[in-house]
Amino acid sequence: MPKNAMIRARTESKLKRETELIFKKLGMTPTEAINIFYNQVRLRKGIPFNIEIPNKITKDTLDKSSKRKNLKTFKTVEDLLTDLKK
Repeated sequence: MPKNAMIRARTESKLKRETELIFKKLGMTPTEAINIFYNQVRLRKGIPFNIEIPNKITKDTLDKSSKRKNLKTFKTVEDLLTDLKK
């Protein structure tokens, strides 16, 4: 089927740059990513992921991790597993 429909949307420049870098690492174009999204919406008859507003604890944790605050690092998987058991 020929691809002749055009989609136009506005977004923030930073969001566009960051997502296009991710698409490039994945070996796909923004057009391919949009087509994947549209196909998933069609198959699932809705948004293909949960859309939620995070609670305060989750939001704070996401903010800290994106700023790389209070992150634990481990030298081995065993060290990580030991810490998780605490």
